[in-house]
Amino acid sequence: MRYTILLAGALLACTSAIAGPDNIAPQAKVTASTSLNSKYAAQNVTDGIIGVTGKGQWACEGQTTDWGYVRFPWIQLEWDKPQSISKVILYDRPELNEHVATTKLVFSDGSFVWANQIPNNGTARVVKFTARTVKWVKFVVTDGTGKDIGFSEIEVFPSSKQYADYVSWVDPYIETNRGRFFFFTTGCRPFGMLASAPMTRNKNQGGGGYNYNENEILSFPQIHDWMLSGIEVMPALQSTPVTKGQEGWKSEFSHDDELVQPGYHRVYLRNHKVWVEQTSTNRVGFYKFRYTDDLPVQIITNLGGFVSNSTMANARVKKISDKEFEGSFSSIKRYWGGPKDVRVFFSIKFDKPYKALAGWKGSNKIADVNVLEGDSVGVAAQYDVKAGDEILMKIGLSYTSVENAKNNMAVECSTWDFDKVCNESRTVWNDWLGRMQVTGGTTDQKVKFYTDLWHVLLGRHMNNDVNGDYPDNTEGTRDGNFTNNVFKVRTLPKGKDGKPRYNMYNSDAWWLTQWNLNVLWGLAWPEVQDEMSASMLQYAENGKLLPRGPAGGGYSYIMTSCPATNLIVGTYMKGLLTKYDIPTAFDAVKRNALPGGMLGAADDIKFYTEKGYWPDNAGITVEAVFQDFAIAQMAKKLGKTDDYNFFTKRSKGWKNLFDPEQKLLFPKNREGKFAHKNPLSGAGWIEANAWQATWCVSHDIPGLARLMGGNDVLTEKLNHAFEKAEPSDFVFDYSSGYISYANQPGLSDAHVFNYAGKPWLTQYWVRRVQDKAYGGTTPDIGYGGQDEDQGQMGGLSVLMAIGLFNLQGNVATTPVYDITSPIFDKVVIKLDPEYYPGKQFVITTHNNSKDNVYIQKATLNGKALNKFWFTHAEYAKGGQLELWLGPKPNKAWGVAGLPVAN
Repeated sequence: MRYTILLAGALLACTSAIAGPDNIAPQAKVTASTSLNSKYAAQNVTDGIIGVTGKGQWACEGQTTDWGYVRFPWIQLEWDKPQSISKVILYDRPELNEHVATTKLVFSDGSFVWANQIPNNGTARVVKFTARTVKWVKFVVTDGTGKDIGFSEIEVFPSSKQYADYVSWVDPYIETNRGRFFFFTTGCRPFGMLASAPMTRNKNQGGGGYNYNENEILSFPQIHDWMLSGIEVMPALQSTPVTKGQEGWKSEFSHDDELVQPGYHRVYLRNHKVWVEQTSTNRVGFYKFRYTDDLPVQIITNLGGFVSNSTMANARVKKISDKEFEGSFSSIKRYWGGPKDVRVFFSIKFDKPYKALAGWKGSNKIADVNVLEGDSVGVAAQYDVKAGDEILMKIGLSYTSVENAKNNMAVECSTWDFDKVCNESRTVWNDWLGRMQVTGGTTDQKVKFYTDLWHVLLGRHMNNDVNGDYPDNTEGTRDGNFTNNVFKVRTLPKGKDGKPRYNMYNSDAWWLTQWNLNVLWGLAWPEVQDEMSASMLQYAENGKLLPRGPAGGGYSYIMTSCPATNLIVGTYMKGLLTKYDIPTAFDAVKRNALPGGMLGAADDIKFYTEKGYWPDNAGITVEAVFQDFAIAQMAKKLGKTDDYNFFTKRSKGWKNLFDPEQKLLFPKNREGKFAHKNPLSGAGWIEANAWQATWCVSHDIPGLARLMGGNDVLTEKLNHAFEKAEPSDFVFDYSSGYISYANQPGLSDAHVFNYAGKPWLTQYWVRRVQDKAYGGTTPDIGYGGQDEDQGQMGGLSVLMAIGLFNLQGNVATTPVYDITSPIFDKVVIKLDPEYYPGKQFVITTHNNSKDNVYIQKATLNGKALNKFWFTHAEYAKGGQLELWLGPKPNKAWGVAGLPVAN
């Protein structure tokens, strides 16, 4: 388908943040050969003011001659303690007649590195080198022109050996050349409503949104949601032709000037001479603009036109004061479906009064706006700035009203202290990411692990206000995957503290999340799984249907069957469904599996109930039977015998699609005949084929093995598929190839061997897949290049990395965790005291290496564990799982028996 852990000195001003570690130059003592005067003191190279004419610079006491002599200075940074460093960024003085062209970096260990071709305009020159531990770095200028030469800024970054916190390990650039537009959102807190980022390519998929390959920023949209986008912000010159849109106001930028991390982004817009910094709270975006020259400028807010996956229209803007305006627009013409008109409300404030609020409507420019309405509109706050001036901007969002947008800002972000908000965001991200702590592995593996977690905790954005109001767009006439929606505002139930009991969410489809998020969230973030389930059930309470992927407070009907069932049942089975009434929850999942529910058309459901398979579609069949198994398990636990029997019977219908000749599943038509028998054809499947998705009957792998002729036949056939897929790194386009880990239907395949009596094959192939399909850490590869969606591939990558999974998505009456071999030596998972009695669960791996992939023996809390699984109840108590690995399989381990499914 498509607890804060911060080491001493880690919490720095956001002006020194980076994708990776923090700039440690501000911690150094700075000395220089000479300084021109106090205005150009040596310490200025660490003050965070970059490329500003006449400010924040170091310049030497220069000397030149008519025969060509130039006094070349040096400057040195020295720390109290040795530092392991691997990168330096140099910024020359921006004055064009004073230019440092070459610098020799001399390190205290006696080594040195040359930095040539330093730009003569105050932009970045990045110098990377093999990590070395040093007490000081001396920058000796060896070539340049002018008299009083020096630097605007010097930034120094530590190597991975001394990364100070979890945020430092995240690399948002990974696979941005191939991802979706919501893939890269640096201005966002976990599941935040507001998710901002620069946009470099205005398209939805295949490298849309922020694409690393581009060298121009088109704007900074504030919404990066699955089916929602909008509110473009762009600082520009007043001479910029705003009526031309993005083509008029776009600007060149360089990754060399750019610093990115969860909750923060800094970039220099070269055309507009401005540094842009962004951060956010849950519902408020916060920008800092610092100008490098004396300029007439404007800060554009565009409220019309296409942005990545939907179009802004029917906007209304009202000027409130010379520091504030507010309004709304409609998000329409979205990809994939959803409510046809989602209203978005906003309140925008500046810390300094603008001289005018200009605007435009179509091709007509407006000198001063009081009220502006219509399509293709926008406004621009205009200023005259001096070099070094800063302007701050805050954007409050709401999907219910302008009043709530203003209240969201008042409650969450009343301050104008940018660094305070930025550091709070960093603290939040460190808390969330730090609930899983890993030791061992390579640098790339740790970078990928915490980037995976960032994805897992980033998407699926809340849409309710801080006071609990939320949009209900579930009512209306369905038109394909769209709804002619009726907009309502509802309010969430409140707890004893007066706060909403849970949040509501917009979300990509829950399609097959039983093999990633449904398992992973419950380990370290059980409240997320609780809230997501309660949110989907609230949708069903309002509009009767459980959403497949809700957008803008309504239904999108994207993908197939009723995948939210697996989320909700898994949450209940693990004892995590605390925020919603359980009998009502069961009624919702049952209702949505019957005619009139989200499962599908009433006639198709009746046919499926009678015949046991979905007409003409094996893909929907394997989805539906697993969901029926989940409902049956919930019914059993609730003592609903009739429901248990009904859904158990239906969960066995997949056997009608088994072809004894090829020993795979194939689609059948209404007459009961196979539609085709091409195992590599996607016809009659959902983004899959027989080779990829026959194994999707996760609730009954023993039953599949019996039909095939036993475990040996099944594992030989599945192993053959993996061998055929390995040359392509287990990645294929939709419906292509034998095994594909770029899309959801194949995500459980490597774990099937556990349930067919050969866990050593699961251990082997999980390691191979985790490395080859998900091991990339470049802008080109990292998630299979296809359907990371909102954390699904990242979620599975994390589970493979820590060696835990569950083939049945935790929906059985006794949920368990399947064990594979972790890539890390130690994993510490903090347990949420609101949900679990234990404090932490530790996975320790002995003799871990790339070759040692096979489990030789295991203990759980010091006692021998001969099964490949343990229960969720055991996990909840906390404890320690120890694994001993070796280069050859121990075929006697892990075959002691299967978990009881029903």
